[in-house]
Amino acid sequence: MPRALIVDDDPNIREALAEVAGLEGFETATASSLAEARQRLAKTRPDLVLADLMLPDGKGLDLLEAVDDGPRPQVVLITGNATVETAVEALRTGARDYLTKPVDVPRLKAILTNISRTLALQEEIGTLRGQLRQLGRFGPMIGNSPAMQRVYDLIAKVAPTEAGVLVVGESGTGKELVAQTLHELGPRRKGPFLPVNCGAVPSNLIESELFGHERGSFTGATQQHRGFFERASNGTLFLDEITEMPPDLQTKLLRVLETGAVNRIGSEQPIQVNVRLVAATNRSPQEAVRDGKLREDLFYRLNVFPIALPPLRDRGRDVELLAEHFLDRLNQAEGTNKNLSAEARESLRRHSWPGNVRELKNAIQRAFILSESAVGSELLGVDTLSTPTTGGSRNTGGLGAIAVGLPLDEVERIMIQATLEQCGGDKRRTADVLGISLKTLYNRLNLYANRTVTSPPE
Repeated sequence: MPRALIVDDDPNIREALAEVAGLEGFETATASSLAEARQRLAKTRPDLVLADLMLPDGKGLDLLEAVDDGPRPQVVLITGNATVETAVEALRTGARDYLTKPVDVPRLKAILTNISRTLALQEEIGTLRGQLRQLGRFGPMIGNSPAMQRVYDLIAKVAPTEAGVLVVGESGTGKELVAQTLHELGPRRKGPFLPVNCGAVPSNLIESELFGHERGSFTGATQQHRGFFERASNGTLFLDEITEMPPDLQTKLLRVLETGAVNRIGSEQPIQVNVRLVAATNRSPQEAVRDGKLREDLFYRLNVFPIALPPLRDRGRDVELLAEHFLDRLNQAEGTNKNLSAEARESLRRHSWPGNVRELKNAIQRAFILSESAVGSELLGVDTLSTPTTGGSRNTGGLGAIAVGLPLDEVERIMIQATLEQCGGDKRRTADVLGISLKTLYNRLNLYANRTVTSPPE
């Protein structure tokens, strides 16, 4: 149970505040002066201090300095003479909020509820971090490498807040899982979590999908449609591949983020929405801005709290931890007891995993289907593309020579076509291995078919 210390020289106010705090689930203690409050703080550390700004022997603000070690309690100040100066001073000194006398009880209850929720989230995140040390897990995320522990630390800091997050990482690294973890550990956990892949929605439909439309607003609009922003209200909206969103729609998205309101297509009536936005991209957002794929003003609006996900090749032994997790889930679903052979583990460590965790999951599922008991390295289907993570030569299969100085789009073409060949022309598997959407693969192949390919320099 969270603890609250009520500090006020008026016994009637102390009693009333203590009663409200008690009803909101706080264990309460009281003090009538600054000196008495300091004595109580020295003995027991409360989670919340609710103090009058002006006390007989000093200011309630002074209590913020009374705690000089360990976690500081949340402090809410109460004043009978509210001014802009006192409010600014309170917040600048470190108070969470302030109230005016006579106290607005509904607002006090709202503050207490928010503090209780934040404390509960912090406790849960602390428990999850303990699990991480023991099991290599953080909520639904798996991995105990130093690179992933840094990611967990960032999630732990930002999840209990309302701040927007921009997740950057290669395709297949688990950006949606980060967004889901932020949602489940955040204050909107009871609301909806809606993921949208901006690269998978046709450009002529994405505005309607995001913002909604009215009946008859365009051909085929036979009924009113609520967009993702409306449906995610009081929850979290995850926009993946944000750089694939058309530039004109990025302008409208920026306006929604600034105003907190959407306009359905065919309507001029704004609709207020209350959404926490998490965006993601598999390319450098700074490069996307330079290339005109991402508006600079939208980038700064999204990039409140960036989180960079490491590729699987930089996560060391996490590849085995993840492989065992995927295999365990398949064993549970099918009632089997298959395991990874020593050779399979070696192949897992040696492969560079260009498709990251998504590619690993698909490889384990394929090997599981093909195996009788132990999953051998020959069933993983990764040997021909393997790269030792600690150095050595790479078996490039059909890649040929990639010369230094070759344009990046030409390197991309060579990689895509070589992978397609390696996958026997199977486009869906090729997209999975490369960590891109099937739509993106088709777009690239159509582009290559309609242009003259430049031969690599000799």
